[in-house]
Amino acid sequence: MKRYAALLCCGVLLFWWLLPGSPAAVSAAEEPEIPAAAYALLEAETGTVLLESHGSDRLPCGAMAKLMTALLAAEQLEQGAWTTDTVLTATDAVTGTKGAVIWLTAGEEMTVGDLLKGLIVGNANDAAVVLAAAAAGDTKQFVMDMNARAFDLGMRDTWFTSPQGNTDTSYTTAADLGRLCCALAKKTALQPYFRTWRDFLRGEATELVNENTFSRTDETSIGFKACHSEAEGWSIAAGARRNGMQCVAVVLGCGDTDSRFTLAKQLLRKGFAGWKVVQPQLSGEFLYPVQVRGGVERAVLAESGPLKGLVVPRSCTELETVMVLPRFVQAPVRKGQKLGHAAFYQGNTLLYETDVAAADAVPVRDFWDALYQITVKMLKM
Repeated sequence: MKRYAALLCCGVLLFWWLLPGSPAAVSAAEEPEIPAAAYALLEAETGTVLLESHGSDRLPCGAMAKLMTALLAAEQLEQGAWTTDTVLTATDAVTGTKGAVIWLTAGEEMTVGDLLKGLIVGNANDAAVVLAAAAAGDTKQFVMDMNARAFDLGMRDTWFTSPQGNTDTSYTTAADLGRLCCALAKKTALQPYFRTWRDFLRGEATELVNENTFSRTDETSIGFKACHSEAEGWSIAAGARRNGMQCVAVVLGCGDTDSRFTLAKQLLRKGFAGWKVVQPQLSGEFLYPVQVRGGVERAVLAESGPLKGLVVPRSCTELETVMVLPRFVQAPVRKGQKLGHAAFYQGNTLLYETDVAAADAVPVRDFWDALYQITVKMLKM
């Protein structure tokens, strides 16, 4: 009888656990499976890819090309070529621009700040054309600069064909767009535009509304872009900063607008919950002097270069450091000469490796150096 009672209790508990609102049902509801052509989740400081699905598949770039246009414009500001108050003049290239526009006409003047507002908040194709022509002389040269910068960022599966991206021949991947967004996350000059949901140009004659509603609904948002087209579906590149860590989620080719936002939220939540950035350290016990043979000094100090942050699971409590240095080196030793390397492991997984170099130069000991050292020793006797 007791056995039947126990089985009945188990059955009631199981039934309750599967009811809507129960812990199991809520957990499942929080993480629905959302179809997308591709997605990628990256940590922004290091560019580490944390999660991906078809992240390296080449897909149409579409309006996401404007993110590279924004990056190159931000670099013009950093280099001092422009300020946000610099006035640019629209060329004939804006004539006949299709798609999203702020209705610029040839000869019209507008500040860089307002053009960035039109580009980032309003997704304006003509604003992209004006910025491109002013930065590089013409849009053709600017497209070459876009592809060169993409190569520098490691975007090996991306090809841009226009500053605004409304062509059928451009392509990119979710992971490549993530790398681009990691670079954009460092451009503080763009943050006010990325975080603006609604604004105006020409007084209040031209209204701009940001398709990326995270700019309005998520106070941790650091911006980027949402866009859609019939051919490419609904996409978003979104970044957020929480507890000193920044993550980037890129979602391409969803079936509707809500799906892209929901999947991006899920990815960002998983990133902040599952990983952390740690700064590796090399203590003095690792960086011991290395003996020098045939030099004016008997040893040289070893030093490491700047150590970058590493992304590890939040469950990781410590890293294992392995230092590889020779017992001696032969003079002459150059300052900065590689002596060995330091490696950082999480369990058996190599996370990062960096060179260890000579902190000072050690010349070869010649006859006169040897004579000097012998004389000094004799005088001390």
